[in-house]
Amino acid sequence: MAYAAWVLLALNAFTFYLTWLDKRRAIRRAWRVPEAKFMTLACLGGSIGLYAGCRVFRHKVNHVKFMVGVPLILAFQAALAGVAVFLFHDSLF
Repeated sequence: MAYAAWVLLALNAFTFYLTWLDKRRAIRRAWRVPEAKFMTLACLGGSIGLYAGCRVFRHKVNHVKFMVGVPLILAFQAALAGVAVFLFHDSLF
């Protein structure tokens, strides 16, 4: 269980960093991170880092995909985690 938490923390930190990097590259008109990569990372568990990065760096805030889609992914992941804890609470703790 602790291993999974560390993996999720690292994934969210990486996604947050990638959001900052993409914002920086957008300002400099350099090569950008594809939106598909952001959405893939969000689906893999980096949705908190992506949403936080979008809000903190004010990046992609006009994209419905990021301002609505990512919170929906996060809500689905939270519901899935809640179901997992409810069903497997004896083996988790």
